[in-house]
Amino acid sequence: MVDIISSLKANARILHRQAQAGDKDALTRITKNHGLGLKPSLETDLKRRHCLTVVARELGFNSWGHAQSVIDGKSDDDFGTLLSPTRCTVHWNVWSANYDEAKAIHSEKGGYLLAFKNQFLIVDEHFITTLGLDPNDKNWTEMGHNWVKPNSLEARKNLYAKLAENIM
Repeated sequence: MVDIISSLKANARILHRQAQAGDKDALTRITKNHGLGLKPSLETDLKRRHCLTVVARELGFNSWGHAQSVIDGKSDDDFGTLLSPTRCTVHWNVWSANYDEAKAIHSEKGGYLLAFKNQFLIVDEHFITTLGLDPNDKNWTEMGHNWVKPNSLEARKNLYAKLAENIM
């Protein structure tokens, strides 16, 4: 499987080159991400770090550092918004503000334990499909169907890569 961090860096590199060349779609993507601290001339003032931030924000993270930290498993206090996009709100799910409670519900009822920022949700296979992932992907089994504290961090990275591929 492709290393997700390397893949995201490559996406940022491509975005940077496109923006420097004046590509309107690339510039639109960048201007949608307010607060980058850019001066009026995007093509000349844009840095790669800005594009890394754009890529991270498009995936529901606050910053590039936030994305790296969560994807690498170094932080689990805020997972961003990637795992609960608006299109998935029509599906059945159970929310909890407490991981231990969510884990207990997940153990009892089954499903998939996901995270949204610092909250937790248990969802069914239809939610996972709408999210853009295969509910029967072997990575789920390797993770124990638990995104928050997976049995296999590599399996979770594989699913992050698949989600990013769908979005980028």
